[in-house]
Amino acid sequence: MAHLSEEILGDERGTLLLFVESQRTAIRESLAGLSEEQAASRPSASELSLSGLVKHVAEVELAWLRMAQQRPNESQRSPESWNEAFRLIGDETVASVQALWDAVTAELTAFVRDLPSLDETFPLPAAPWFPENTKVSMRWMLLHLVEEFARHAGHADVVRESLDGTKAMG
Repeated sequence: MAHLSEEILGDERGTLLLFVESQRTAIRESLAGLSEEQAASRPSASELSLSGLVKHVAEVELAWLRMAQQRPNESQRSPESWNEAFRLIGDETVASVQALWDAVTAELTAFVRDLPSLDETFPLPAAPWFPENTKVSMRWMLLHLVEEFARHAGHADVVRESLDGTKAMG
């Protein structure tokens, strides 16, 4: 979790990145010590598995990074492939999905560190859940990633506890 002792006073960018990383870590740690089969299981009322959650958040982070960079997303999902974002397919493994996420994390961190200002904006794509012709700041994106990852860290906690009784922060 984000620790106040790690905050550099006045460093908004570093503090926001610290909170994003704290939520990433909570999700990553939910997979500790599990086999591929356990990570893919769905032991709770949710249809989510831990490996599927990790794949989803890696793809979500990549999507936000590409939007902020205003570059095409090489992992863009079609309506037909949307459900594949929540489960490992083909030769994907927990390790391969975590490696993808690690690469995306490094790229996003470097991108944010190199920004002249967190006030820079980028347009949101046309979607029913976004207001039309809206731009958001890089700050907003980082706060949104905290929100997104925190929601899924909670999902991961419930799935892991349902799987084998392991509690987060235990």
